[in-house]
Amino acid sequence: MDHSRADGRATESMSRGGSAGVPADQATVRRSNLALVLRHVSACGPCTRSAVAAATGLNKATVTSLVSELQARGLVKEMGPQHAGSVGRPGVALTLDGSRIGALGMEVNVDYIAAIATDLAGRVIIDRRIGFDAMGSGPERSLDELARMAERTVADLDRLGITPAGIIVAVPGLIDTTTGTVVVAPNLGWRGVAVAERLSHANIAADIPVAVDNDANLAALAEYTSGVAAGTSDLVYLTGEVGIGGGVIAGGRLLGGADGFAGEVGHVMIDPSGESCRCGRVGCWETKVGLAALVRMATPDRAYGTGPQLVRDPEERLAEIEHRRAEGDPRVDAAAAEVGRWLGIGAAMLVNLFNPRVIVLGGYFARLADLIIPAAQQTLARLGMRDAVERCRFVASDLGFGAASRGAAGVVVERALSDPTSISSRTSPTIGVIEGTPMA
Repeated sequence: MDHSRADGRATESMSRGGSAGVPADQATVRRSNLALVLRHVSACGPCTRSAVAAATGLNKATVTSLVSELQARGLVKEMGPQHAGSVGRPGVALTLDGSRIGALGMEVNVDYIAAIATDLAGRVIIDRRIGFDAMGSGPERSLDELARMAERTVADLDRLGITPAGIIVAVPGLIDTTTGTVVVAPNLGWRGVAVAERLSHANIAADIPVAVDNDANLAALAEYTSGVAAGTSDLVYLTGEVGIGGGVIAGGRLLGGADGFAGEVGHVMIDPSGESCRCGRVGCWETKVGLAALVRMATPDRAYGTGPQLVRDPEERLAEIEHRRAEGDPRVDAAAAEVGRWLGIGAAMLVNLFNPRVIVLGGYFARLADLIIPAAQQTLARLGMRDAVERCRFVASDLGFGAASRGAAGVVVERALSDPTSISSRTSPTIGVIEGTPMA
């Protein structure tokens, strides 16, 4: 069954009064139809108005009116005649307009701040990251730096003629998404930090909405939509940062939990006699597999909290570890194998709980996957339920440390596609033409 066609017919029937004869909310109907047309152009473009009408079940006059409004909002553009092989005048092809509306995803983590801006098709326009000691700087200085990066990136987009439809900030912690507040982020030392409110007062366009979400959840969405496991309806993503977060996709949907706090796998106790964690407990999983643990084992002279207090981007730390590995330092292989072993122990619990097909390893896990995955897979096979682990595999992400920012930008795009009326009109809608037929 063609669901988009069925949905289109349903919304048109609503506009004529609905099945019960009660007048429908015309604004709601139009918003739904705008989203229907925009999603079809996004998925199937370039396509003509006639093709959109045929695919959605909307009549041609309605499609022309909707396209006119989407053009006015800077979401759709014409790109010239399209010959469909039939006799008569060619139709004018429509495609997403990536030249005026974009999306901005940002991330604050222990040792960096990042931003990725994309167009509506998800193509990256700006990708930047700076080393920053968010853990040692406190929330005020960190948010000042975050605001500066947001201002700079929005200004760069403005020079390109692009306005972000929204900004979403990824933070490693428990997030109250309704208020954009970080409830608690143990590795940052934050509690009750109103991130969205602070950014809303920054020197950026006042009408750009700002939201905040968990970094692992956003990264999991990025993997599900465009990563190595794209389309896998049941997967777990592990961040591979100083702290370890997990995003769970179950049945094609992000598992958020009652309060949106699901996925804090890094703070599951895995070794009761282990080390103290920044969350205040002992033996958390991230004390065994976080980047800080790897650095401590592989390059003890450069461990977190030792030596000159220079802020080092995680890529720099990994480059040094890889350099020592190339020189034959046996501590690197041993450290990665130990991380892999503990990774497999924790993963066995996740497989038993969520029965994923894939466990996607992000961040530094992906960079050292050839060392980490064999040990992790072997341990998982030994500890997990046999039928479940035989159908589950580890894979290395190819999104790097930008997965959360990319996922954040993707959510902004998804919201724009779901509600085109959230994008302000740039011009007045004009009456269009349906493949050579004048509109009354």
